[in-house]
Amino acid sequence: MALEWEQIIVDSADPVALGRWWAEALGWVVVDETEEIIEIRPEPDRMPGLLFVPVPEGKTSKNRLHPDFRPDDQEAEVARLLSLGARRADTEQGEQHWVTLLDPEGNEFCVLGERRK
Repeated sequence: MALEWEQIIVDSADPVALGRWWAEALGWVVVDETEEIIEIRPEPDRMPGLLFVPVPEGKTSKNRLHPDFRPDDQEAEVARLLSLGARRADTEQGEQHWVTLLDPEGNEFCVLGERRK
């Protein structure tokens, strides 16, 4: 039996707006969109993707799952994401090699520094 990773579902108050934000942040494309949902992928035929769906309740605690990204230039990428509307997380990070940010709906994600050898 083979298992193919197709997508991650992201619960959202405004799925289309959040999906479009992530599409811009990641440089991905929209592959499906209605008034209530939006799916984005790295390329139209490349998976996995992210599917943003509506939920009535808001986010109440830390995510149990969050993505980590490793850019070529952490400082520049953090600045770019902040300019798109991300916010710094309210966590003490000390001397970590990552920066924890929040997307427009408060979902955590990390921007990693240079890979340690």
